[in-house]
Amino acid sequence: MCLQQKHEFEVAMTCEGCSGAVSRVLSKLAGVSFEIDLPKKLVWIESDKDVEVLMETLKKCGKEVKYNGTK
Repeated sequence: MCLQQKHEFEVAMTCEGCSGAVSRVLSKLAGVSFEIDLPKKLVWIESDKDVEVLMETLKKCGKEVKYNGTK
């Protein structure tokens, strides 16, 4: 069994449209749950997937992404 970790990412989101784009790309990944804090520009992803996979997926929404580590 793979352990799910909670990863924190900083995503350059400025509006509901941005967070919507993040939601769309993340909801295409299987076995992933996520939370978005738009005012703080943070996204928490709970997943057993590799951080690289999560980064690449987040970058698909066209925003700048920074990995802050596990929480």
